Amino acid sequence: MNIPRLVIAAPSSGSGKTTVATGLMAAFSERGLAVSPHKAGPDYIDPGYHALATGRPGRNLDAFMCGPELVAPLFAHGAAGCDLAVVEGVMGLYDGAAGRGELASTAQVAKLLRAPVVLVVDASSQSRSVAALVHGFASFDPQVRLGGVILNKVGSDRHEAMLREALEEAGMPVLGVLRRAPQVAAPSRHLGLVPVAERRADAVSSVAALADQVRAGCDLEALLALARTAPALACEAWSPESALSASPAFGARGPGRGPGGRPVIAVAGGAAFTFSYAEHAELLTAAGAEVVTFDPLRDEALPAGTSGLVIGGGFPEVYAPELSANEPLRRAVADFAAAGGPVAAECAGLLYLARSLDGKPMCGVLDADARMSERLTLGYREAVAVSDSALAATGTRLRGHEFHRTVIEPGSGAAPAWGFTRPERRVEGFVQQGVHASYLHTHWAAEPSVALRFTGAAVEAAAEAAEAAAVAKAAVVAGHP
Repeated sequence: MNIPRLVIAAPSSGSGKTTVATGLMAAFSERGLAVSPHKAGPDYIDPGYHALATGRPGRNLDAFMCGPELVAPLFAHGAAGCDLAVVEGVMGLYDGAAGRGELASTAQVAKLLRAPVVLVVDASSQSRSVAALVHGFASFDPQVRLGGVILNKVGSDRHEAMLREALEEAGMPVLGVLRRAPQVAAPSRHLGLVPVAERRADAVSSVAALADQVRAGCDLEALLALARTAPALACEAWSPESALSASPAFGARGPGRGPGGRPVIAVAGGAAFTFSYAEHAELLTAAGAEVVTFDPLRDEALPAGTSGLVIGGGFPEVYAPELSANEPLRRAVADFAAAGGPVAAECAGLLYLARSLDGKPMCGVLDADARMSERLTLGYREAVAVSDSALAATGTRLRGHEFHRTVIEPGSGAAPAWGFTRPERRVEGFVQQGVHASYLHTHWAAEPSVALRFTGAAVEAAAEAAEAAAVAKAAVVAGHP
């Protein structure tokens, strides 16, 4: 496939990648182009702004969690039928998984996609030195094609002239100049930007302002021309159906169907649970499930016919009072888990299933209490399932990511969910009845068998519920001829 594409990178975090990438996505979308938004790395928040800018799901490209071999196929899946793809990088251009060289870096993603790179440079405290900085990034890895620079936080016309002169001497095209504009910055808190779902009206305004800023300061025609120099990718697009059929578990499971048809798998959403990868719902659907979203802040019952429950990441600590106040739903979740229903909970989901969060009652599924912490837990993990669960068979290996400022005590149950092998050896999480709860964020495209296994567990739960309902109905009929 041949999709014009750009990778937006920077020398370091805080240089303005999100500003430029989101602004470009919105500006090109406003011109009528179908823009495919992507984010290198595991971040969940930036893709929400990308989706707002383009009207398409923001998708992650993570060479650590999914493996380098899946980066191009996942990109091709998300970008199919689009006129342009914009990939926002992670950290600095050459920063990747700690101690793993280029693995999971923006540079590796750019090389795997054979995409030109645009370097966003915070020029606020430099002039001629910008040429040395850019030269270093351009020459560090000859396989990374640096196609131009966008200068951010430029202070004045004179400052801009000095920067342009220096970069002209270095032979590096300047594709855009953005002045300082704090009014379009998105608010941040303990884990980064505030997600779109929590500030949608303001986020719409912010994205529109970013589009205006980028349109005024960047050469969109030159950027589009650069994107069109990317060669065709020689790979098959990933698809959930083909991924499932290639899984060794497919022969045993196949797409899940119960006597009542597709099992309903309820997925938590709303402002408190915003972290999810689009491929998870696609895999569940391809595995035979009907995926239905519910909001634990607003809905007082699980969706009708729920036979599987997925509670992903987010910010329950911000909404602990509201989540606690929704007692009917907390009770429904607890009853579902007590009946053996399959539950997959990651990070925020783990906290929601706990007995309490910052002293506020939660669902009480787990005999554990959670609280905010001063310490940030952040990093990639290599994990192996140490207990059989509705999500993973013992021995299943996955790579994942931890990202939280909370702790839960105890940190694991009698049957832990995962054993971490790197960067440290420890067990973590809880497996009890149908519940699999852990801090670890995973990307199911790396191991599609988990979607098959979970959907199969939902089919079994639906069948058991139907059988129990039939027995109860028969008892009523027998007692009341």
